[in-house]
Amino acid sequence: MMNAEKYMNQTVIDLPPSGIRKFFDLASTMEGCISLGVGEPDFVTPWHIREACFYSLEEGYTMYTPNSGMPELREAICQYLQKYNLHFDWEKEVLVTVGASEGIDVALRTLISSGDEVLIPDPSYISYAPITTLVGGVAVPVNTYEKDEFRLTVAELEKVVTPKSKVLIMPYPNNPTGGIMGKEDLEAVAQFAIKHDLIVISDEIYSELTYDADHHSIGALPNMKERTIVLNGFSKAFAMTGWRVGYACGPASFIAQMTKIHQYTTLCAPIMGQMAALEALKNGRQEMEKMIASYKQRRNLIVDGFRKLGFDCFEPKGAFYIFPSIKFTGLTSDEFVEQLLMKEKVAVVPGTAFGPSGEGFIRCSYAASVNNLNEALRRIGRFLESIGKNK
Repeated sequence: MMNAEKYMNQTVIDLPPSGIRKFFDLASTMEGCISLGVGEPDFVTPWHIREACFYSLEEGYTMYTPNSGMPELREAICQYLQKYNLHFDWEKEVLVTVGASEGIDVALRTLISSGDEVLIPDPSYISYAPITTLVGGVAVPVNTYEKDEFRLTVAELEKVVTPKSKVLIMPYPNNPTGGIMGKEDLEAVAQFAIKHDLIVISDEIYSELTYDADHHSIGALPNMKERTIVLNGFSKAFAMTGWRVGYACGPASFIAQMTKIHQYTTLCAPIMGQMAALEALKNGRQEMEKMIASYKQRRNLIVDGFRKLGFDCFEPKGAFYIFPSIKFTGLTSDEFVEQLLMKEKVAVVPGTAFGPSGEGFIRCSYAASVNNLNEALRRIGRFLESIGKNK
């Protein structure tokens, strides 16, 4: 029999599979399972956005768009970002991508050469480190802590920066912790980036999902536009995960090179998705605000629920995740998640899926119905009783 592995890229073979999908896929086979695993809104895309897609199909919009995206969508993106004091030229500084995930990929492929280091807050979104590895870079974790509300600090950055450091990823509001960065926090990090001549990739996909605080972009700070690539998209705030439309904004020199990669690998984001995204930016604010209000209500519910069960639980300030500590149970993150799934059919994600600093934590998405959240909390309480760790 042929040895297929000898034909494969060893770097790819060595990549671990997603720690999120492992438990989600298992949960999908279990009848009666409640999944708080995947970060996806439980809302259907608002009707007026879907209708815009239907209308575009009726009108025959089934062709390619310019590689960078529809001009009217890029203009609308620039107008939208002004709310964060971000100002871009739609013709030269905006690239419409297939989700914000493609933006991460093409940004890192554009910036990283073999051996370059990428500083990545830990814990954070699972894709940053693997993509860094795939492009030949070195992923360097930067620890964040619950005591700091999982904010990135200059003190921790200074511990790991070296002459090989080239890119700093800023994933705030943060997945999985729900942490955010205030303006003063960002100002300190911006000075650090300038001091060490770093390029910042600011992943702001959860920018609209903040509670009790405004979102600030590091790219809007003095002297930062020239060294910042801002990533965002429509998946989370507009409940458009399956549409796969995102965007990258930054200096024209960076965007031009990112667009070349996009040209050769993707060509363009689907035109139907772009038409829907344009409608979302034009008329989606009212429905979005209803969803955000609902997420805030659910956040309050799940934080209160976990605390009543005895968990040490940081109140998330953004996104739609909670990151409670399970250290009091004596179980590792993987053990807790596996036993909870098997005994009570509740799927959550081990904190270690998001980096070594996630040990002792689990991530739960509260973008689920109130009924499912309440039932999940009830089952988690029953699980704690079964292992003798109930409050």
